[in-house]
Amino acid sequence: MTEPQITDSHCHLDFPNFEGEIPEIIARAREAGIHRMVTICTRLRHEPQVRALAEAHEPVFYAAGTHPMSAAEEPMTSVAELVKLAEHPKFVGLGETGLDYHYTADSAELQKQSLRIHIEAAQETGLPLIIHSRDADEDMARILTEGYEKKAYSCVMHCFSSGAELARRALEMGFYLSMSGIAAFPKSGELREIFAEAPLDRILVETDSPYLAPPPHRGKRNEPAFTAHTARVGAEVFGLDYAEFAAATEANFERLFRKAATERTA
Repeated sequence: MTEPQITDSHCHLDFPNFEGEIPEIIARAREAGIHRMVTICTRLRHEPQVRALAEAHEPVFYAAGTHPMSAAEEPMTSVAELVKLAEHPKFVGLGETGLDYHYTADSAELQKQSLRIHIEAAQETGLPLIIHSRDADEDMARILTEGYEKKAYSCVMHCFSSGAELARRALEMGFYLSMSGIAAFPKSGELREIFAEAPLDRILVETDSPYLAPPPHRGKRNEPAFTAHTARVGAEVFGLDYAEFAAATEANFERLFRKAATERTA
């Protein structure tokens, strides 16, 4: 019996941890039922390399933006630059962008400026915004809401591990919450409760690999194949069998990342 097909909606295949292994990583993913993945560029100067990965491998799509932890180290992007990048047929999302006050609170103002630029690019292109948020729930909710009230846009709260209030605000705007390996950690019961309260049609799954490997691989290098472990926990959270949950997250991914769905069927 073949595994149900799911998508790793957020990974980092260009990171050095994967160098020289991409064909094998994709093969293992396919064996586990992960038929598609979105690799995320976190520094725009690396966009050519990330784009080349997507061009070279049929199951790989990509997104690009300036990670909030890099906001002080990278040139400030522009809406025009992001819109231009979005013309590529396999460019399916904007980011990751966002706010991270855990390690880089000193660059908060630069992070906010960068986030607002990415929001405007999402509004202009119609592509989903990919949000990283850590220890910044209040500012994140405010900036996302301010942007949405000016002009609606779509968004996924990637690797969601924030509080219930930010989840509620995001869901009210029609945004999606993505389950990473964190949601599968034994001590993440409170986070699983937040997901359980969310509508099933707003849930995605991801690895954020090479980080945050779910059990039974916790502490090891993560890779797209391990999306299946998180998805099995997700199925338990929603009281579904794995095939039902997989089908739901696939439909959600294709609704949000419409360009990826269109490109595969073109």
